[in-house]
Amino acid sequence: MPKADTPPGFRPLKDTSLFTPFKLGAIALEHRIVQAPLTRMRSTKESDGVTVPNDLVKEYYSQRATKGGLQLTEATDIFKYAGNYPGAPGCFTDSQVAAWKKVTDAVHAKGGYIFSQLWHTGRASPPSFRNGQQTVSSGTVPMTGKWLDGVSCEENPPRALSVDEIHDITKKWGEAAKKAREAGFDGIEIHGANGYLLEQFLHDNVNNRTDEYGGSIEDRIRFPLEVIKECCKAIGADRVGIRLSPYNYFQDTKDSKPNEHWEYLCEKIAALPENERPAYVHMVEPRFDEVLDEQAKLDALSTYTSNPNEGVEAEATIKPKTNNLTRFREILAKGNVRFIAAGNFNRDNAVPKLDAGDADLIIFGRHFIANPDLPKRLAEGLELNPYDRTTFYGADPPSKGYTDYPFYEQATTAA
Repeated sequence: MPKADTPPGFRPLKDTSLFTPFKLGAIALEHRIVQAPLTRMRSTKESDGVTVPNDLVKEYYSQRATKGGLQLTEATDIFKYAGNYPGAPGCFTDSQVAAWKKVTDAVHAKGGYIFSQLWHTGRASPPSFRNGQQTVSSGTVPMTGKWLDGVSCEENPPRALSVDEIHDITKKWGEAAKKAREAGFDGIEIHGANGYLLEQFLHDNVNNRTDEYGGSIEDRIRFPLEVIKECCKAIGADRVGIRLSPYNYFQDTKDSKPNEHWEYLCEKIAALPENERPAYVHMVEPRFDEVLDEQAKLDALSTYTSNPNEGVEAEATIKPKTNNLTRFREILAKGNVRFIAAGNFNRDNAVPKLDAGDADLIIFGRHFIANPDLPKRLAEGLELNPYDRTTFYGADPPSKGYTDYPFYEQATTAA
């Protein structure tokens, strides 16, 4: 295991803004620490295109639940073959709903809240993940490199979704949101980031359509806005959020004017009628997103199967940037849309972000993976467990790097 990056005896944060209550839509939080939506690939394949959370998944989320705390699940398929990443769950069948109900019940038993992050991967998943069906996107622009199955993306370009298909997927997002509520989730987060389907419509280097869903920014935002409205109509606006990444480079999405274009998107979100306006927007910091190396992320997804002794992860290098999320936060605030920030946060930079008024809640990812009791450790100034990158996207056995990280009392007793 690598060395912990947190020396013992750091400042307790229990009396800081990180541990103040906050109302987020329909839920009342007791602290501002949010578990990131982290793809962990530990669910069980029930049949082709249908993957179901298992008891290990229940244990994982239950371990990290806290009274008044919010957890966001891993990205979850909205229908069969929407993505179908190995070990990634869905929320569209009765069996999936029943399995997720065990997870949400376990979280609620500890007084926590949990939202389901719902996605469609678009061109990011290969035909082999979709029963041989050609992958789809906003247009016909392929990604570079290879998919996880080793097949060349450029030799298998996506086809552009028809308008009718866009409308159908929008309805399916709403149906999945209803299924999530049936499964006991307190709300849902629409995945509109990281190079997946909705972002393939937003970024102008990918969207080469010439109809009402392409071309100008006014038309490129149409699909994401329609999905927001559909989900709000399905389960109530106070239980809906969306994740966006304006500065994303992952999976070959790179917009020519991210500030201008996402400011426009945020203006439109903030101006939506109250019953169609999401409770929050969750964005990824440019200091993290702009430096991601795509191949490193793809390597990380498959590294545990090829060499369990090595791990690859794109680390953020903080450089002076003119890009920041504050501009979007200020626009969204006009519509009372709450703002959640993600991207390489730790015990040192989370509180200043809140104190500056630049975010309402802070996402923690890697530290939450390695520390099931992360809020307690941050509150009391306790040392953190180190994380093991080689187990982020799967491991053998599946519990490794997933449910076997010790709580603080366990760690100190073992020592």
